[in-house]
Amino acid sequence: MRLALFQPDIPQNTGAMIRICACFDVGIDIIHPTGYVFNKKNIKQAAMDYISLVSLQEHDSWNSYLESNKDKRIILLSTKGEIKYSDFQFKEDDCILVGRESAGVPEKVFNAVDEVITIPMSKNSRSLNVAVSAGIVLAETRRQLVT
Repeated sequence: MRLALFQPDIPQNTGAMIRICACFDVGIDIIHPTGYVFNKKNIKQAAMDYISLVSLQEHDSWNSYLESNKDKRIILLSTKGEIKYSDFQFKEDDCILVGRESAGVPEKVFNAVDEVITIPMSKNSRSLNVAVSAGIVLAETRRQLVT
């Protein structure tokens, strides 16, 4: 299981997702460009020493990410999804993809993924924080896959 961040905008969210991945023993992929200079200094406050506990891979572009994961199922987490994350059957080698905090993912990315899932929430709200959303879904993957 891996969590992929598509062009993340906010280093604190990236750091929080690194911590989440470390706690759930999940690898993390950063798909560039990011909205900030991506280096350990910029995410250290949020990630703390957890960055050394995860398998972190960087990808220069969406195309390079796709090439590296052509044999894996890519599952996009989106407010535009129709499948509830808790109804979805995860597999151990799935890649969970989250979009940019400011804009989600472009149409070409949305159309390239294998599945799109969502977290049901109040009709009066737009979306959850991307790190919170990633944590919710990764907790569900662990519930399903770890016995």
